[in-house]
Amino acid sequence: MTDTTTVPDLDLSGLSPADWHAGLDRIGEEHGYYERLGSDHAALFIDAGPRLLITFETREAIRRRPRALPRGLEAWARNGWSVLSLIADGDGWFRTPRVWGYVDRLVDEGFFEDFERVLFYGHHAGGYAAAAYSVAAPGARVLALRPVATLDPEIAGWDRRHLSARRLDFTSRYGYAPDMLDAASRAVVLHDPRHAADSIHAALFRRPNVTTLRAAHAGTRLEQILDQTGAIPELLELAMEDRLDRAAFARLWRARHDNALYLRGLLRQVESLDRPDWVARLCQRGLRTNEAAHFAERLRALPEAARPRPAAVSRAG
Repeated sequence: MTDTTTVPDLDLSGLSPADWHAGLDRIGEEHGYYERLGSDHAALFIDAGPRLLITFETREAIRRRPRALPRGLEAWARNGWSVLSLIADGDGWFRTPRVWGYVDRLVDEGFFEDFERVLFYGHHAGGYAAAAYSVAAPGARVLALRPVATLDPEIAGWDRRHLSARRLDFTSRYGYAPDMLDAASRAVVLHDPRHAADSIHAALFRRPNVTTLRAAHAGTRLEQILDQTGAIPELLELAMEDRLDRAAFARLWRARHDNALYLRGLLRQVESLDRPDWVARLCQRGLRTNEAAHFAERLRALPEAARPRPAAVSRAG
């Protein structure tokens, strides 16, 4: 394997889909490979260190990131890890024969055996795929944020969020994600217990090798909040080292108290409770964020009696 932690100085933001794929192809050609897996999926491999991070991401999510580069490239730069990024171009959920055929080929070639440690990572659809395909690398670690267990209507007919995805095959190869975790060394599932659908899916991942961590009030923006607080790089490192437990996550999750995205979501919930005193305290916290103007506006909208009083100034001495 090559030994490099130099990420190409490449900015793919603002490009057309074709030019964006061409940019990833240039990275793959220099540092590993880039392979299209049909019209809706692709794989980017960076050949670097003896530890491998496998991410499952959508093109839409990647293009919202700085420089529109896959998340794994940060881990390559930070830790010298090898990276395999599986990319879904649209709502394919990584459920095509080309994707599971590609993973089968990696297994047949002994690809995963070349690494001393492997970590699968993904959020929501990517969290589903991270768990489902982890069976290809027995002994791997898994970090899944808001993972879906399946969209098979026979099991998850109650989940009405992704109706168009029900046409996809969730019953054949690498299908039911919780069962695919049986071969993992350890898996960590992060979710908001107050989000009903995510909580039900998380409950389906009950296995002895699964640790469930709760991120209350994060809702569907869990990954965005963790990104904005800078927590994800350390979460990945802790997961790779088998050190991501409740205490470690609680330490990282405390940063949410100064995150505007988290506080705005919490504010919407608190405003529905008709507790202006709680709203006032939350807005006071929000004044310290980069969206202070929003929280100041909500504070001015409160009844005068609920607004915090200015601190008294002592005239003693």
